[in-house]
Amino acid sequence: MRIAALALLLGLACAPLAAATAPERLSDAGALQSFEAALRDLQAGRRTRPVHVLQIGDSHSAADLISGALRDRLQARYGSGGRGVLIPGAPYPGLVQRLVDVQASGWRIEYSLAPAGRAPTPASGPYGLSGFRLVADSPGARLSLAAEPAAGFDRATVCLETGHAGADLVVTAGQERRPVSLPADSGPTCRAFDFPALQTRLDLTVERGGATVLSWASFRREGGVVLSNLGVVGAQLSHFAQRDDRALAVELEAYRPDLIVLAFGTNEGFASDIDPVAYEQLLRDQIRRLRRLSGGAPVLVLGAPDAATIRPDLLTDGIDREYPACGGLSEAERRDYATLVEHRSPALERWYAPPMLDVVRTAQRRAAAAEGAAFWDWEQAMGGACGAHALTAGDPPLMRRDHVHFTAHGGAMIAERLFDDLMRAGEN
Repeated sequence: MRIAALALLLGLACAPLAAATAPERLSDAGALQSFEAALRDLQAGRRTRPVHVLQIGDSHSAADLISGALRDRLQARYGSGGRGVLIPGAPYPGLVQRLVDVQASGWRIEYSLAPAGRAPTPASGPYGLSGFRLVADSPGARLSLAAEPAAGFDRATVCLETGHAGADLVVTAGQERRPVSLPADSGPTCRAFDFPALQTRLDLTVERGGATVLSWASFRREGGVVLSNLGVVGAQLSHFAQRDDRALAVELEAYRPDLIVLAFGTNEGFASDIDPVAYEQLLRDQIRRLRRLSGGAPVLVLGAPDAATIRPDLLTDGIDREYPACGGLSEAERRDYATLVEHRSPALERWYAPPMLDVVRTAQRRAAAAEGAAFWDWEQAMGGACGAHALTAGDPPLMRRDHVHFTAHGGAMIAERLFDDLMRAGEN
């Protein structure tokens, strides 16, 4: 019954999608030519190095529901190239990094964007791709990775820096032991370690001095696809823009992405102070920056997905109660939104997209087109306006009742649509 209900929900909730073709959701697919060529070369045996997709974004990326399901689809077709780049440590309670288990002892976490309810972390050094810093001030700290067999690896990379005393570390995988000695006050640097056979366990131990891990990764040296997901809960593109160029440059050189996916916009859509002109320019700047620092990797911008809210004072109650109606804000409601909220207008006792969400999405589409980046219409992949509301219905639901975040089933549905569009683009 649950499978039948899911099939019915996919057919009904996303009915506007039935006639859509890849070009309608995926714009400027020609920007992805080098990525599509890498996949073809991999499949034809002309390429041995894994094809690497690097996704950077907010909580949708951190959760790994969509990126994880897309990883599964890509690796089922092209083979596994490893788990890819990982957040160092476990910065959020309950964070699940699929296919691996990460444990850390003797370290402290520093945040580029502090979680809700937590005091901001002092800016003690650069932040790189992950948006986190795992800091050990003294010997004995250990960072461990246990990989499922499907995520076995024969190459590991660690990107880090040291303090005033320098550091001696040891990287261990199975019977393999690799000492690492770093000078005092080393800037961001990445070290790669190759192993003669596939491994499922990796340990990084500080033996002398102190060190800071910015990110780390596990790969297979030959074949397959890697999809790395790096997300920060609550992040906006402006937060990523504050990351350190030196750290990003050494990480991108080490990880060599064949495609960079930018997946921001939801948190901006819920904000009230977004200047669309400034946001478009910010995104253009970040697309250029990533291309420059990565040596020219193509960029795919995921347009902000559909999401919904209700009158703010009803929001907590609204998640627990049923508000069956959903409809877009009228022009008058957009213009007078602040007043309607202040006076608790009953007209807003329904689900609707936050006033700035479509503004952000339009700016994203314009920026991608102006910079020659590909753009994927995530909203249309959900069935268009009010898609988030429709996807909360059914058994199982495809979105959580907050009308913002996806369930595992919903993540798989979005991943399937993105995968299909990317594959169609490669065939044209």
